[in-house]
Amino acid sequence: MTAGPAGIPGVRWPAEWEPHRATWLAWPHHQPDWPGKFEPIPWVFAEIARVLAQTEQVEILCHGNQVKGDAIKKLAMHGVPPERVRLHDVPTDRVWTRDSGPTVVHDATGRPQLVHWRFNAWAKYDNHANDAEVGEHVARITGLPRHAPMQPTDPVERVVLEGGAIDGNGAGLLLTTEECLLSPVQERNPGMGRADYERVFAEWLGIRRVIWLGEGCVGDDTHGHVDDIARFVSADTVLVAHEPDPADENHRRSADNLQRLATDAPDLRVKTLPYPRPVEMDGVRLPASYANFYVANGAVLVPTFNDPNDRIALDIVAGCFPDRVVTGIHAVDLVWGLGTLHCLSQQEPAARPA
Repeated sequence: MTAGPAGIPGVRWPAEWEPHRATWLAWPHHQPDWPGKFEPIPWVFAEIARVLAQTEQVEILCHGNQVKGDAIKKLAMHGVPPERVRLHDVPTDRVWTRDSGPTVVHDATGRPQLVHWRFNAWAKYDNHANDAEVGEHVARITGLPRHAPMQPTDPVERVVLEGGAIDGNGAGLLLTTEECLLSPVQERNPGMGRADYERVFAEWLGIRRVIWLGEGCVGDDTHGHVDDIARFVSADTVLVAHEPDPADENHRRSADNLQRLATDAPDLRVKTLPYPRPVEMDGVRLPASYANFYVANGAVLVPTFNDPNDRIALDIVAGCFPDRVVTGIHAVDLVWGLGTLHCLSQQEPAARPA
């Protein structure tokens, strides 16, 4: 492992739609994340794995033999080819590998490298010691080099960051939110400001320009992750979740983000994506958003919510990825855990030919 402020020479963070070697998941076992509704969640993961396995390798972290046995049973019942899935004995706290797993980049030769941010469970949960070590396990399993970026303002402290907080276009542009990284309540990297984050992104991800949006969506407990509100769908196109109803709090937030893009990134094309109806459980507004889709090899998985806007959202995403099969995954139960498809998946890009 390397640690320090130097970065990776010639680094580039591939876009999500570039070829993957695999997608990483963690099999669900922490029942308190879905109070009273855990039972269907492993079946949802089995269906996700089934769709992914049609086009790429699936690597699944399993918290002990009992969890692995559950995964084997449900994957088999869903007809997932065993040769397309590998199960790993790795302890985890939660399933959100987008945030606990490493960000995989290319070095100057096109070899994948792991950028392992420090994970503090969104400064909300105490039980995250296992998830904080997921990057080490991925490095052991893959044999890829692992790097642990340090804070520019405090060289003895690692950078705290989650994969859901950033989105890239593969050509040096990155989306993030001020709410997530600059808000006083987010408790990630005290003392780091806008310029410090931009330096980290340049050195470790090869980012030339950061586009700062404002707030995330209502119900998001991560302090505004960008993957619920705005996603690159090509090098020059951003898909933005927009709520037209002025009575909904997402209207103000999404209108502000659209204005920021118009002002700060006029060179980008912006397309809008609807929100579903407000999804609530036990009186709690949940972060239901079609923007939390995941782009795999030959496929795009889109969360759906038993809403008329499901069809509209699937059509919009399909128009952005005409070369891929777009599949809706029922996420009303899944989002009770405060995340959906992009949150629970992390891509490992394939090596780039020299």
